[in-house]
Amino acid sequence: MIFNIQMKTFLSDRKSFLFILAVGNAIAFATWQVLLNNFVVERAAFTGEEIGILQSLREVPGFLAFTAIGVLLFIRQQNFATLSLITLGVGTAITAFFPTALWLYLSTVIMSFGFHYLETMHNSLSLQWLTKEEAPTVLGQLLSTRAISNLLVLSSIYLYLVFFPANYILIYLLAGGSAILIGIFCWTAVPQFEETVVQRTELFLRKKYWLYYVLTFLAGARRQIFVVFAGFLMVEKFGFAIENVVMLTLVNSALTFWLAPKIGSLIGHIGERRALTLEYLGLILVFVSYAFVNSAAVAVALYLLDHLFFAMAIAIKTYFQKIADPADIAATSSISFTINHIAAVVLPAALGLLWVINHSAVFFAGAAIAAISLGLAQLIPDKPGQDIVTRRVYSLIS
Repeated sequence: MIFNIQMKTFLSDRKSFLFILAVGNAIAFATWQVLLNNFVVERAAFTGEEIGILQSLREVPGFLAFTAIGVLLFIRQQNFATLSLITLGVGTAITAFFPTALWLYLSTVIMSFGFHYLETMHNSLSLQWLTKEEAPTVLGQLLSTRAISNLLVLSSIYLYLVFFPANYILIYLLAGGSAILIGIFCWTAVPQFEETVVQRTELFLRKKYWLYYVLTFLAGARRQIFVVFAGFLMVEKFGFAIENVVMLTLVNSALTFWLAPKIGSLIGHIGERRALTLEYLGLILVFVSYAFVNSAAVAVALYLLDHLFFAMAIAIKTYFQKIADPADIAATSSISFTINHIAAVVLPAALGLLWVINHSAVFFAGAAIAAISLGLAQLIPDKPGQDIVTRRVYSLIS
């Protein structure tokens, strides 16, 4: 009886729904991602060219995230988020059925539609449901929740791989099936929450959001270089076995679990501009170091540091929350995911070809993107608001 009351109270909190979605997302996507490089190399004989094509296809649904606003004409944001989690689970579950390029391209697209629509809705609901004061901290806690979910899931995978040969079909089925079950639970057990502000359901670009759009675009480009090529470097250049890749991801998850809430609180304390300045300065150093690294130990350190900087990207979201008209959040979240993935659709395939010629050039491109982002971040005001969206030029040189 007491448990039922506690569970009902837990599920009646909007933030609980956000945390449940974060867990389901982490179980499916973390498993898909951590096994992918080894699976495609070992079972499908992928080279840099094929992995680049697959990763570009993975980003096409992200590029199409703006279509989410059309779906919202027919379904509530909360239900759309739940269906997206179930789609993510289906795409993950079927990944390893056939180790051929065409099948992997197809399953990746299905998985990716679920993942990117889920990310879009999760971001939209978070910025609508959280107050501006609590948003940095709670967004950090959501990252921490994903990290501990990653840690538990990937620890299980690691222990399995220590004692048994890799059975990719079984692992992907379990991960995808878990996400599907969590989605069904959300659909049947979580109450329907009323929207606090009626959202606009048309597509638009607003001039006052230009800095948010550009920073989002550059963040998407930078993320692809890490997601696609930092991990591929570990496998191709340093010969990391699947157990090593899983262990590296476990360490990443443990660090993120511990640091993400602290980073969220730090952003709330020092502001978005200073937080992003720290991130981009660090990224320039990391990408330049990637270009010259010849030591596996140094590469691991860079990989861990690179991953931790992702938590700083909370500052882009909270900057937008502060300058946005509350009714614009759902539509702009959809459009921002498309903007985030414009470069992502093109870069993996293009840089995959460059990788074959000179992998260092790929990371120099990442350093250049970070440098441009650093300059633009200086335009964020000390106290952003709907009427104060950027700093004036004279304030930067005075």
